[in-house]
Amino acid sequence: MSLHQPKIYIEIINKINEIMEEDNLKQGDRLPSERELSDRLNVGRSSVREALRALELLDLIETRRGEGTFLKPVNSHRLVNIILSFLLKEESAKQDLTETRRIVELEATRLAFGRMTPETLCKLRSLIDQSREEWEHGDFPVDEDYLFHKTIVEACGNRLLLNIWVSLVEYNKVAIRESLKREGRPEASICEHEAIYQALVDQRLEDALDALRNHLENSRF
Repeated sequence: MSLHQPKIYIEIINKINEIMEEDNLKQGDRLPSERELSDRLNVGRSSVREALRALELLDLIETRRGEGTFLKPVNSHRLVNIILSFLLKEESAKQDLTETRRIVELEATRLAFGRMTPETLCKLRSLIDQSREEWEHGDFPVDEDYLFHKTIVEACGNRLLLNIWVSLVEYNKVAIRESLKREGRPEASICEHEAIYQALVDQRLEDALDALRNHLENSRF
């Protein structure tokens, strides 16, 4: 039973998702009953119950006593955290995290390029200046570094992409401080931020992406 159970389990969840699409169900709508799902899927009610329990743990549905099971609003940040909590159990996954963060941030920057407001550019300028002040006082500008990147990603206007980025960086936020502790790295990092910022101000997309790619490579996170 244990050999085939995972495949059955995944298949049931996929089929339930197909039923949601067929019935045009939206957030707040009631799902078919366990008995109806069992009949439509031609599987036992206990299997349906386990699949629904998994969807509830993923925060996708909720069961209301005496009323039934309902679709919840999609919480992308919650879903990303759940996925990452499993992925990052493996030491080898840290390299995957680094690569994924680069892909996400570069694509977010590409999207943000045409959506960036003067206020966003002013905020980036201010964060660079604050970083320099922090370093001149002997403090590592960890928060300013984080906010510089987050501000760019936020400007892309894609909330799911932002939630993915936040989760990726939150899980590895200590890497920012470790990177800045390397000799000469704080000043170099600030200069790299300057290059990214200036390319954005000058409307040079490829230069901005190259500068960001170089910065992430040098930062080693």
